[in-house]
Amino acid sequence: MGLLALPLVSSAQTRQEYPLKQWSFSHDSVSWQPVTVPHDWAISGPFDKKWDLQMVAIEQNFEKEKTEKSGRSGALPWIGEGFYTTHLSLSDLRGRRATLVFDGAMAEPTVYVNGHRAGYWAYGYNAFRLDVTPFLKEGDNKIDVHLQNVEESSRWYPGAGIYRPVSLVVSPVLSIDPWGTFVRTLAADSTSAQIAVDAQLQGFEGQQGLAVEVSVLHPAGWVERACHASVDAQGHVHGEITLPNPRLWSPETPALYRVETRLYQQGRLVDATTLRTGVRTISVDSIHGFRLNGVSRKFKGVCLHHDLGPLGAAVNKSALIRQVRQLKDMGADAIRTAHNMPSQMQMEVYDSLGMMVMAESFDMWLYPKCKNGYARFFKDWADRDITNLVLANRNHPSLVMWSIGNEIPEQWSEEGRDISRHLQDLCHQLDPMRPVTQGMDRAEAALKSGFAQVMDVPGFNYRVYKYDRNMKSLHTGFLLGSETASTVSSRGVYKFPVTFQVAKAYADGQSSSYDTEWCSWSNLPEEDFMAEEDKAYDIGQFVWTGYDYLGEPTPYDEYWPSRSSYFGIMDLAGLPKDRYYLYRSVWNKGSHTLHILPHWTWPDRVGKTTPVFVYTDYPEGELFVNGKSQGRIRKAAGLKVDDQKPATGEVARQRATRYRLMWDDVKYQPGELRVVAYDANGMAADSQTVRTAGKASALRLVSDRPALRADGEDIAFVTVSLVDNNGTELPAASDLIKVSVSGAGTFRALCNGDATSLEPFTEPQMRLFSGKLVVLVQSSATAGPVTLTVSCPSRRLSQTLTLPSR
Repeated sequence: MGLLALPLVSSAQTRQEYPLKQWSFSHDSVSWQPVTVPHDWAISGPFDKKWDLQMVAIEQNFEKEKTEKSGRSGALPWIGEGFYTTHLSLSDLRGRRATLVFDGAMAEPTVYVNGHRAGYWAYGYNAFRLDVTPFLKEGDNKIDVHLQNVEESSRWYPGAGIYRPVSLVVSPVLSIDPWGTFVRTLAADSTSAQIAVDAQLQGFEGQQGLAVEVSVLHPAGWVERACHASVDAQGHVHGEITLPNPRLWSPETPALYRVETRLYQQGRLVDATTLRTGVRTISVDSIHGFRLNGVSRKFKGVCLHHDLGPLGAAVNKSALIRQVRQLKDMGADAIRTAHNMPSQMQMEVYDSLGMMVMAESFDMWLYPKCKNGYARFFKDWADRDITNLVLANRNHPSLVMWSIGNEIPEQWSEEGRDISRHLQDLCHQLDPMRPVTQGMDRAEAALKSGFAQVMDVPGFNYRVYKYDRNMKSLHTGFLLGSETASTVSSRGVYKFPVTFQVAKAYADGQSSSYDTEWCSWSNLPEEDFMAEEDKAYDIGQFVWTGYDYLGEPTPYDEYWPSRSSYFGIMDLAGLPKDRYYLYRSVWNKGSHTLHILPHWTWPDRVGKTTPVFVYTDYPEGELFVNGKSQGRIRKAAGLKVDDQKPATGEVARQRATRYRLMWDDVKYQPGELRVVAYDANGMAADSQTVRTAGKASALRLVSDRPALRADGEDIAFVTVSLVDNNGTELPAASDLIKVSVSGAGTFRALCNGDATSLEPFTEPQMRLFSGKLVVLVQSSATAGPVTLTVSCPSRRLSQTLTLPSR
């Protein structure tokens, strides 16, 4: 059983927070195993279609007939009950308050303390707090958590277990409520910022002699300004501070200040809290669009599901940091937490690295999209869930917008309009500083009912060709592409002949990485680029999706063994697909992009037509095959979104020429494929070469970081590939790879990004997919070298990589 011994807590101390990481887990409350929280009990598998086999018609895909959906929620064993238990050894708690804080538990957690039912929360994605003071005692204390996941309760893989952090907070009875604390930037520019700080005292019963001091600490650590805040008759605290020459938070400059609030009684320190926040202003209107710190900008955003590929739903800081760094290099500046509430760890990473956030709440309201989804709880729990979402997250500077729903079926009705207004008003009541949106996929119905007009920010999912029509019915003067593209592809897989079309299912369960296939409700990325660049009222977009995720394997919903998505700009392992470079070529204004596809190792295609695409921010390029020019091409100008119908076939291909350089008639010959890029003046500016791979001669191991932190949680993501004597990767290799880790670390997981692979993530062997896979190596709590050994038995090759952990 997990055991945590807490030190003596006396009334002379303020507050302490104790992470509860070590637990015991059981499926039946009989056989137990030690686990570390965050924990996802289902991610080890095995994959099997039986776990959540559904006979459904997916209405969002316009299906009318029910068919078997085998991988809709990831084909992992997340359904069923789970039991967690841990022990705490406590000293004297007289005069103290003890609060359990859960950042999320999947699903329907019921918490018991020393056999007493301490509380329950219905929604697995939300943070919640429980006052457990009455149930604790001096000495040993036992905490139990019961979870249950029912079938058909999710449209994607939800994970299972205590998948986000849990902590015990011990504070004085009279204390500062962290969720009751709100730090707002009232006004700011480069010369000064006006900051308001509001807080609510817990345990306030009219005590006298109270004083509150608020200090704002500069990012470098010194006290920038401080004030004495007032305490009114209800225990509400208010103070205002003027900061000179503030460092404004933005994705480009994510400066964070510390705000310390200290409560004194009769001159004695009673409680103190510290939060990190940023100084920044946001606004949105018909003249300027969306503005951050008074500067107009358009969202370059992606939608992200909460799972982290081979880690499942178990949140991990290293994985989140890796995602943000990749997305920022692509040029993205925003994330929509689709379709669920974010974790605090996510928000802290987004604050510190600089990513704007649309925090979403629900995928359904009263009308169920799946039989046992959140619609079961909406009527009784929606207000409580919105309240917790806002209170827990409103001090994060990265959070710029709330979302109250995604493709809600009620959008056609007056009832839906009224619910929208109610939820938006609740957000405003708790946080008057941020606008509210939601993603609507039935534009005509939402506009007719007034559902769309209610929103601060009307968000439309797909159908970019309807934007102009939508605007005629909107009073806001702007709209948001709340979900765009839904282009599908499999990393490193190319289909011939190359055709621009609505995605179809192929026999191998893969989609073409030529990026020419989209879903029936969506379009190619170029359509959204055009709208973003050409239409002043378009305030940006959130692409579906930044990464592949477990579940929703469109267009292979009825194909087994497909069990994860194809939508991602990056695959499930976090490896960039070709599409990554298309977005980078448009969004990243700080460095050039020059990327060639496909690879150039096609032993069965000699003499056959093999089109070559180049993704680049340069306007022009010339392609060479073995030194012979294939022609010089310039990007097309003057192409725009059709405002009447979606682009298909040759029309879609023609529109793509605004952003892609495409040579359609290249005949494959082994050797060298080279592109020379030309700048706006017609001068050669850059070049890129792809070569035909020979026989494998070595394994290449590339870590995403040079060292690990010896904290027992840090993870290095090591990309493994086979290379020939010249260092050229074998792009189609599918060899079995075996791994082991020794020293001050452990093996955590493997992932190759193949949506059809049934190989378990947590076993130390897996086949390469399109020549690559990623090994996750986790540090221990002890410093020292960590050595990863990788072997390829079929090639008799082995390679090691040693990382320091300190």
